[in-house]
Amino acid sequence: MTDTILIVDDEVAIRRLLRNTLEREGYGVAEARDGRDALAQAQVAQPVAVLLDLGLPDRDGLGLIPLLRANGERAVIVVSAREATHEKVAALDLGAEDYVTKPFDTDELLARLRAALRHRAAAEPVPEIVQRGDLAIDLHHRVVRRAGEDVHLTRKEYDVLAILARNIGRVLTHDRIIAAAWRGEEDPRIDYLRIVIRNLRQKLEAPAPVGSVIANELGVGYRLRADT
Repeated sequence: MTDTILIVDDEVAIRRLLRNTLEREGYGVAEARDGRDALAQAQVAQPVAVLLDLGLPDRDGLGLIPLLRANGERAVIVVSAREATHEKVAALDLGAEDYVTKPFDTDELLARLRAALRHRAAAEPVPEIVQRGDLAIDLHHRVVRRAGEDVHLTRKEYDVLAILARNIGRVLTHDRIIAAAWRGEEDPRIDYLRIVIRNLRQKLEAPAPVGSVIANELGVGYRLRADT
């Protein structure tokens, strides 16, 4: 059965571009031009993912995110011209899987869609071992190996890596990572998280280029890349 993607955008040209791109990749496509139509199409088409613009003629797309997710465990990827950090954080906190800014590269959008669908498929249960290239994160035994060699992490480094691994391919906001990794035991600041991420990159990526494993979404948060 072909997976269906719902495109929600009031611009005909954007819908046409996305439809052509998705159909070439073998997806089924449904379209909606406003929020009311989006909710109706979500019921009828039962899409596995939604590409959602925020600037809709009848309502703000942010309010649609929990409604679209409530009717099924579908991935919602925001595709919007809004670049403000608070908009991105709000969308992710409301349950969006990812946030892509217009204008976008179709290859990157497809890669993020594939990552979101992989995350959705693997959301329950979380595998005991998360594999990313030569990096293996054993969440049951709290062991991390790179190319078969143990990587020695501090407790905080492991806790941050573990929350990223449980959501591989998905952007997690700074606040969500801090809440999961610090759990109120200290007075954490984003600066502390940045130090931990820097240390993780040094331990996990050398001699690979910085950023090849943990991606930074500027001003928003981090993701563990799902691509190998």
